[in-house]
Amino acid sequence: MNLIVAKNIKRLREEQKLSMDELARLSGVSKSMLAQIERGAGNPTISTLWKLSNGMKLPFDALIVRPKEPYELIRIADIQPLLEDAGRVKNYPVFPDGENRRFAVYYLELESESYWQSEPHLRGTKEFITVFQGTIEIKVDGKSFVLAAGVSMRFQGDTVHSYRNAGEERAVLHMILYNP
Repeated sequence: MNLIVAKNIKRLREEQKLSMDELARLSGVSKSMLAQIERGAGNPTISTLWKLSNGMKLPFDALIVRPKEPYELIRIADIQPLLEDAGRVKNYPVFPDGENRRFAVYYLELESESYWQSEPHLRGTKEFITVFQGTIEIKVDGKSFVLAAGVSMRFQGDTVHSYRNAGEERAVLHMILYNP
């Protein structure tokens, strides 16, 4: 926990463009104690952390939260796919709609002659599809669209829609769901 606190305090202090002297003055925590804490060598009390959070005008939790990495690597092989059509449609949730994001990203593989019908998504949801391999037939609002590799499509996803592999080879596509 000391290393998490150390990294958070240093990052937050630098984001606010505060020197150690300025933060020491604003918080009432000595510069030497602050330097020790930022190196991860100190064992600050809760009272000290409150002083620092108040000095930076931040909630206490900002000092103890585990920071998110600035990047995230996802390997399709490490994702458990959602299966449809007896496993012939594999839907890999690469970046599911979590953390209050308004979008989700999926990687799909459809074996030859496979089919998947999707229930309507939340009202206002838009789907963005890009086919990278094979041929897909998408049906939405009673209309049929055939997409080959290199073709993208956008449509309202808040109605029943379906995907069918219209070719003989495996089809690969990306899907982005946008929720306004």
